[in-house]
Amino acid sequence: MEHGFGIWANPSSPHAAGRKAREALESARARIKATLGWEGEVIFTSGASEAAELALGGADAPKTFVSATEHDAVLRALDWSDLELSVKADGALDTKLLRMALDEHRTLVAVQHVNSEIGNRQDIAGAARAVHEKGGLLLVDCAQSAGKFPLPAEADLAIVSAHKFGGPIGVGALLVKDYAMLHPTGGQERGYRRGTENVPGVLGMAAALDACGDPYIDPGLLDPLEPFAGEVRALGGEWLSDRLADPTPYIRAIAMPHLSGSAQLMRFDLAGIAVSQGSACSSGTMKRSHVLAAMGLPGELADRTIRVSFGWNTTRAEVERFCETWLAMAREAAEKAA
Repeated sequence: MEHGFGIWANPSSPHAAGRKAREALESARARIKATLGWEGEVIFTSGASEAAELALGGADAPKTFVSATEHDAVLRALDWSDLELSVKADGALDTKLLRMALDEHRTLVAVQHVNSEIGNRQDIAGAARAVHEKGGLLLVDCAQSAGKFPLPAEADLAIVSAHKFGGPIGVGALLVKDYAMLHPTGGQERGYRRGTENVPGVLGMAAALDACGDPYIDPGLLDPLEPFAGEVRALGGEWLSDRLADPTPYIRAIAMPHLSGSAQLMRFDLAGIAVSQGSACSSGTMKRSHVLAAMGLPGELADRTIRVSFGWNTTRAEVERFCETWLAMAREAAEKAA
């Protein structure tokens, strides 16, 4: 990013400084495509939310279907004519209902690769078969999975966000297999996005992707979670990964007996531990999670559920302290309730 600030100029300008910035931008674009294994096009955005708006508003498809557990940024972009697809109790998209809903009209179907609240991974290959059989387009929200898991090759469009894999905030991308799948809106990025490109942010995004290892974090970092999950169950808590079709290691949802999620958040914050209730982008409202509601969880259980995420900068000591704090809090709440 320091290099990007040092050479910054509008990469659309024809002068020498602009051409130098354009060269750096295109080099980063090629690096990002290579690291992600993406053979299509890359449109840089201000993040995942803008990428979702570009896809949902510009895809060459008159109809849009989305799963009921999509991120708020996707759900807010829908209009009255769009269809929200139900999920099963294990968080998986009901592909049977998806097939029944699809018709011969070209449809854009949006499915989140890894859910941001519960960590469930969707069967993207199964959804793609259903969508492509009817000539539709599949948009996959990979904000939580890019840099951690292989990008689903079946996606026609994909959303990525730099800060989710250790890059800077305020930059992301919409990946498109073919520009013909998207209506241009004028401006930069080959005419598919308005606004001057964030060259320093893009360079930081490319560097962060280069730094992502395989696996994303040392598996030993999360070793304390297995015995912790057993203690959660023994105390009457709910380890929501037990319910999921395909739980992933970096996001865990946990329900504590006798204590609301909002009370847990405040107490964890006082202990210097940052957790969330629902989606981080809407958690400030303290509203009930639409993801847990879509899975059919009772409201009382959903209200006692928090989300904890583990990233590239998480330490084992932090994981252990979270587990210890949760257990102490749960035992105290149980004593008061007795």
